[in-house]
Amino acid sequence: MPGLTFVTTDPGAPAAAGLLRAYYDDIVGRYWGRAALPAETDAAMADEPSDDLRGDTGLLVLGILNGTPLACGGVRFVGAGIGELTRVYVAAEARGTGAGAGLLAHLDGLAVAAGLSTLRLTVRSDLVEARRLYARCGYLEVAPFNTEPYAEHWLSKELH
Repeated sequence: MPGLTFVTTDPGAPAAAGLLRAYYDDIVGRYWGRAALPAETDAAMADEPSDDLRGDTGLLVLGILNGTPLACGGVRFVGAGIGELTRVYVAAEARGTGAGAGLLAHLDGLAVAAGLSTLRLTVRSDLVEARRLYARCGYLEVAPFNTEPYAEHWLSKELH
């Protein structure tokens, strides 16, 4: 997406908090097949906090176009050169523009700079667009590496 810039930020910053809430609204709503209720989004955010996406434990990136935050994604540092991609979200109005692929490429570069050699992630079956994006960006299905309750597909990518 031309003009989209990326900034690393604290998950508690106002713009980050807004995009993280939009991410949870989206995935909770898709899970239930209807708009997420505020209490459901609050519960999901409390169950899966994003506070560790900073400092020595991870990072969070926002994609910004003309001053408007439109995308976010994080990498959690899990050890032994492995990072977990998380909180990947592109606002509806920016989908199909290349913003998601640009965000993943930016996160790949930051992961390599942080000394990571592998990125992995989990995704639900209903998140079809996300699964398609990950496949286009080089993520391959692998054996399960965790027992997260909402994980239905486990993906991994070797970084160069």
